[in-house]
Amino acid sequence: MLILALDTTTRSGSLALVRDGHVLEVFEGDAARTHATRLPGDILDCLARHGLAVRDVDLYGVAVGPGSFTGLRIGIATIQGFAFANARPVVGVSALDALADAGDALSGTAEGGLRGVWIDAQRGEVYGRLYRRDRAGWVPRVEPSVGRPGETIAAWETELAGASAEFVGDGAVAYAAVLQERLPGRARLLAPVPPLAGAIAAIAGRRVDEAGSPHRVRPLYVRRPDAELARERRQAGAS
Repeated sequence: MLILALDTTTRSGSLALVRDGHVLEVFEGDAARTHATRLPGDILDCLARHGLAVRDVDLYGVAVGPGSFTGLRIGIATIQGFAFANARPVVGVSALDALADAGDALSGTAEGGLRGVWIDAQRGEVYGRLYRRDRAGWVPRVEPSVGRPGETIAAWETELAGASAEFVGDGAVAYAAVLQERLPGRARLLAPVPPLAGAIAAIAGRRVDEAGSPHRVRPLYVRRPDAELARERRQAGAS
């Protein structure tokens, strides 16, 4: 089975090709160029480097968020287009879940360990989720959230219960000082931030039974889009 996975939640994003569990390539994009100018070209170029075509892909995995709203829409639409054209199934994967898995490249956490995932949400906030390791992998302990780093730690206090935890993601890197202040001696930063496409492909492979029609893929925004909030403010002002 050939899996193609795409992440457009960050400026650079990433792309992965995995065949029968073997990683053929993980490619990070050029952050100086927008996803709109790089896609679908990056995908076609990656396939060509391995002597493959779009019709050879059996399963698609795509990051559904949270992250850049524009990036999410472009990434999901690109994968939907390829999948529709070739009648292939798609697995939508949370970027938070993928980042929890991707952190394994930086740390071999024992069963029972905690890992916090923080993605920089801009505006002084992070998208976050806390996970605990068990035999099946990283199991979420809280719902995805967006908020200031200190508020996020406070909301997790019951789950943390004085324990140490690893933190991974560009939000964790950006707010490392907050982690050390709020969890002195208990927060371990995993860096650099790994590309997500490889983890997305692995998760898609494990969830192949959940794969479905491309039209079923929906973005996971967590924070409501600015355009929606602005529209509500205009409507409230008019009324």
